[in-house]
Amino acid sequence: MSKQNRNKSDMEFYVQIAAIVVLAGLLMYSFGKTSSGVVGEVIGSVSTSDILPTGLPSVYGNELKIAYDDVSPNDPRLADSTIKVLADIDRSETLTGADLQRYIDVLYNIEGGISCEFCCGARSVIREDGSAACGCAHSYAMRGLAKYLIKFHGDEFSDEEILEEVAKWKVLFFPGIHETKAAVLESEGIELTFTNLGSNMYRGIEEGQQSGGGMVGGC
Repeated sequence: MSKQNRNKSDMEFYVQIAAIVVLAGLLMYSFGKTSSGVVGEVIGSVSTSDILPTGLPSVYGNELKIAYDDVSPNDPRLADSTIKVLADIDRSETLTGADLQRYIDVLYNIEGGISCEFCCGARSVIREDGSAACGCAHSYAMRGLAKYLIKFHGDEFSDEEILEEVAKWKVLFFPGIHETKAAVLESEGIELTFTNLGSNMYRGIEEGQQSGGGMVGGC
């Protein structure tokens, strides 16, 4: 074999080796993506620790002396007292005018609104006119938080951000069901946000899947 042909043969060999290495790398990357929680992963891979908000809510946490961690099945008494803090706001505050319209948009219109859902079958925690549609403690709490943020921090939170905050607490109220819902959303390639989990946008998508754990706080 001539030197020129030998060099050509060596080059082809190295090209083949490089192609094999690249292919192996792509396969390993694809496997890693599937194993770490993206589209196509089997239902049940998401744990509640992955989806629960923790720590102190910005802006209003210190004011109301509440933390996300206060709502946990490990301390039912603290969970109930925290829910009551938010629920009492709903009982004591009344919104009118532009504030009332924002309230309706947040809880009834944006992303289909938000509902207690797992306590009752109401379309939303409020009716189209802003009146209460559900009498469970969780609904009172969600309405109370929305009222508080609109009335006292309306310039600091957009309507979408208020809905997201309300959704965070809903996830805390029903951790097991939302764990299942998160896995279903993930398997469908839907972004895991608190709004997607808690609002009515994907309401019922987890139906037919087995979920663990009940609600935190009484209805």
